[in-house]
This record gives sequence, C-alpha cells and structure tokens, in this order.
Amino acid sequence: MTARIVSIGTAVPPTRIAQAVARDIFAAQEGADRLARRRIQAVFDVSAIEQRHTVLAEFASPAAAPDDAAFVDAGGRLLSPTTGARNQRFIVSAPELTAAAARTALADGGIDPSAVTHVVTVSCTGLFAPGPDYRLVRDLGLRPTVERCHLGFIGCAAALPALRVASALAASRPDAVVLVVCTELCTLHLRPSNDPQQIVAASVFADGAAAAVVTADPAAGNPGGLDLDRFGTALTAEGETDMVWTIGDNGFEMILSAEVPRIIGREIQGAVGRFLGGDAPPEVWAVHPGGRSVLDRVESGLDLPPDALAASRAVLRDFGNMSSATILFILASLLRDDDVPDGARVAGLAFGPGLTVESALMTRRRRAVTTAEDVGLALAASA
Repeated sequence: MTARIVSIGTAVPPTRIAQAVARDIFAAQEGADRLARRRIQAVFDVSAIEQRHTVLAEFASPAAAPDDAAFVDAGGRLLSPTTGARNQRFIVSAPELTAAAARTALADGGIDPSAVTHVVTVSCTGLFAPGPDYRLVRDLGLRPTVERCHLGFIGCAAALPALRVASALAASRPDAVVLVVCTELCTLHLRPSNDPQQIVAASVFADGAAAAVVTADPAAGNPGGLDLDRFGTALTAEGETDMVWTIGDNGFEMILSAEVPRIIGREIQGAVGRFLGGDAPPEVWAVHPGGRSVLDRVESGLDLPPDALAASRAVLRDFGNMSSATILFILASLLRDDDVPDGARVAGLAFGPGLTVESALMTRRRRAVTTAEDVGLALAASA
C-alpha cells in the first residue's frame, strides 16, 4: 500500500521581526564598514521576505535584554555567544516548538497520540541527548515503546529524506503511524560579520517547526492527504564547497556562495528529468525557497509558468527560510488550497549541502464530500 501524508502541522515562535527591522539590526553591528552596510541594505531588501520569526525575543525588544544578554545588547547590537550558549538556547526552546507542531498535525489528522508507532525528528541547528525524538515521546505522552530515529545535520533538504524514511517505516507494518517533525532554530547562529556569505545567510534564515503524520493504513486518521509515490536523490556535479554547514567555536557556520543559485539553475533540469523519467511534468510544484534567486533559477531552469512557485514564494515572504521545516510549510499550504484538485501530482524539491537535490513525487487525495443527494440515495438503497 502507498504511504500518505495524512496531515501537516506548523508552529513558529511568537516573536516576529519585520525584514526591515532585521536589516537595521544587522547593519548596526559593531565593525560594519560602509561597504558592508550597503551590501546589507541591498541583500535584505531584495530577499522577497517581509517578516521572519525567532526564538530570540530580545531581537524585538533589545532594551529589555538582561544584563548578561548573549545574543543582542540593550543597544540592539549583535553579540557573538559561544557555540555552547547557542546550543543551550536550542535545548530550552526547540522541544516546545517541536511539540506544538506535532500536536497540530495529530489533531488535524484525527490521529490519537496513542496510535503513533514511530517518531522521526529532524534538525541541523542544535544537538542534545536524550534528543528531540525522546522529548517528543515524553511531551506528547506517546507510548514508551514508540520507535525513534533522528536525522541530524542534513540541512535544508532533510524533510524529504525524513518522509522517505517514514514511507519505508509505514510499509514495514500495516498499523504503522509515523510522526515526522522538523525543527530548526536558524537565528541562533546569526553572527556579526562583513563577509558577504554571512550577510546572505542572515538575510534569509528564520525559526520554525513542521510535523507530518505518515501512514499506509487507509483506516488511520482522516481520509485524503498526499500519497507519497516515490523519492529521488541527486548530487550535482559541483557545489561541494558552495553550500557548507560546519560547527565553529561561535556557533554553526554557513557557507552560502553566490554560485549556489547558478549551480541549481544549471543542474535542475537534468536532475528533475532523471527523477521524472518518462512521466509528464507534475501539475503542482513545492520547491524549497533557499532564497528568492533559487526560486527564480528553478522557475527559469524548468521553464515553469510565473505562478507555478506561488506557494513557495508565499512561504518565503511570510516566514523566510526555516531550513528543513520550510518545505513542509509549503506542502501544508497546498493541502489547504482548494484549487489543488484530487489526483493532482505534486513535485517536491529541496536543496542541501553538497549540493544535494532531494525530490519527491506525491499525489493529492481529497476527502470525499458527502452531499445531501448522496445521503438520499443511500437511504433509498437501504429502504
């Protein structure tokens, strides 16, 4: 039986920062020279992002920052906390956001927590053990026998491998109900810098969590959702040093070169063509918005119509790039979209360090709507 996504739940921290405010905070950092400030202004203003969310409430109210503030001082200037301090904030903040997204997914899918058999958690922005998978079992009151795994440090593309794992688990036993949760607190790793690559990273990354319920049991939860038809992975011929995610003494360090969109633009047609094989192009696209220029390159590289990536652009505009969680936000919006018909094929694409292209082909399944006429016919047949 084909596994399906029954439902998707999302959660963001309550602190919302307008992109113009984030730009001004970053531009006010100590040591920023005139060239860096001009670059910050330009990069932030063309990002196609209007707002982002962060677990760092002090960004919204720097004057209220405590005397021992680690991330921003009372004047709104960025500080450089150690990796330990950043990771401690992840340990404190990530479980609550993870649980919030998971509760929404279970409620929306009509799944009782006691039905969950497996948990797959994803993050590349923090580390601890017992980890997010353990905390999720405890925080949601799941059965202690739930089987758990964690996919760590895969980057922005990780949600699709997590769904691939969930699909395989769902195929392994008829009653399997797999809870997948991606939680990324990217803003914990912002740093003052004149480096163009760090400026680009600071202009797009944000915090959020998203959860998906996956099962192959047609009787589990609400009907409908997204059938998970197949998955694919491809490494591009270049880009190993253009998108890199490492751990430094002052946080996790992102290398995000200007070549990334150009590499994706050159490689995307071949990668997608190999994945689809002889199949016709899908009707709907869910593409990870690594940034505005990435979406532009995918659109032109695949010769898509201007509105094909509207869902991806809307999530980028309203939430920024939440790393692995982002594509689940896009899929959640497509599940709510009445214009996506039953049977529509949905192609998911996400990009990670390497460069890696992760792909998924899905089919939208809408719930059957019982009309008054249907009820009348059923009653007549049973009379």
